[in-house]
Amino acid sequence: MSHIHIPFNRPCWHGDEIKYITQAYENGWISGDGPFTKKAQHLLEQQLNISKVLLTTSCTDALEMAAILLNLQPDDEVIVPSFTFVSTALAFVMRGAKIIFADIRPDTLNMDETQLESLITDKTKAIIPVHYAGIACAMDNIMAIANSYHLAVIEDNAHGLYGKYKGQALGSIGHLATQSFHETKNITCGEGGALLINDPQYLQRAEIIREKGTNRSQFFRGEINKYSWVDKGSSYVLSDILAALLYGQLLHSHHIQEKRKKLWHYYHSHLISWATHHHIQLPFIPDECESGYHMFYLLMPSLSIRTQFIAHLKNYNIHAVFHYLPLHTSKMGQLHATQKKTCPITVDISDRIVRLPFYNDLQQQELDYILDAIFAFTID
Repeated sequence: MSHIHIPFNRPCWHGDEIKYITQAYENGWISGDGPFTKKAQHLLEQQLNISKVLLTTSCTDALEMAAILLNLQPDDEVIVPSFTFVSTALAFVMRGAKIIFADIRPDTLNMDETQLESLITDKTKAIIPVHYAGIACAMDNIMAIANSYHLAVIEDNAHGLYGKYKGQALGSIGHLATQSFHETKNITCGEGGALLINDPQYLQRAEIIREKGTNRSQFFRGEINKYSWVDKGSSYVLSDILAALLYGQLLHSHHIQEKRKKLWHYYHSHLISWATHHHIQLPFIPDECESGYHMFYLLMPSLSIRTQFIAHLKNYNIHAVFHYLPLHTSKMGQLHATQKKTCPITVDISDRIVRLPFYNDLQQQELDYILDAIFAFTID
């Protein structure tokens, strides 16, 4: 089986995408907010019990919309985990905000909610929890703290679609949330995202921001007789061709999630004894959480062992990767942070984490080949 090549990610199709893409083209409406945009938004609203979903060109753009909605002023602060993708912080820096970096928990790799109150100042405006790997942050604690200090909560739910916290869908808990449909995500349209709106005070302005600062959406609904430039904004609307692709995947979401759940548990059940023997940590799902099954990772004992492990899998033509570098140590992170944080758990996790291949059509033969390669790795 040495001829096998297993990538880290493989974009997956599920049967109906081409049909809907063709329909979108034949409709003669391939720009944004066409029939498939509306279908995909409505389906997501039903699935997640969200008041309003607005499709965007990326999760980054959805975060930028959220930052505009907050009316951030220069030197306002937002609390962001250091262990996340750059967009989680960048979207708010683009609006002039300063970043307060929070460390993460060593079990879920999520924002450490026990640190939050110590990070809040009179300039803090929002908390941005990231549901890492599709496992929920401690949202009860986060929302209680946010409400007591009158702060907005924006869930970065790029990993967490269909994950749950105490039975409630991730993305439906904070005042706002953002979603990713990048090709590495469970449900994808190549590039895409969504802003999820749970607090109705943001809805009308969100539509305006998404439409280049115009009240175009109200015009198309017949609420006004012409539209004009009324606010800040940009071109955040997703093409209806991509929305058609997305809609085709959303219709198969249950099947996709069930497949990923089986893959995740197959990895876990077959690796748990090996991992325990070698002092390697596997992903942890708290009892109150239902995973979104976005990824499967290992926490190796050290950076040097991780480096050896990734090289070992490469010799088997298996592509495994590490993940985020700590944002608080980056050039821009240090420039835009208000506090010089150390975030020791983030630094430690960043050095030791390795992500295994994990995608919707990973075959049993490939999965067993990966496991055999892992079991052949020896730790001195």
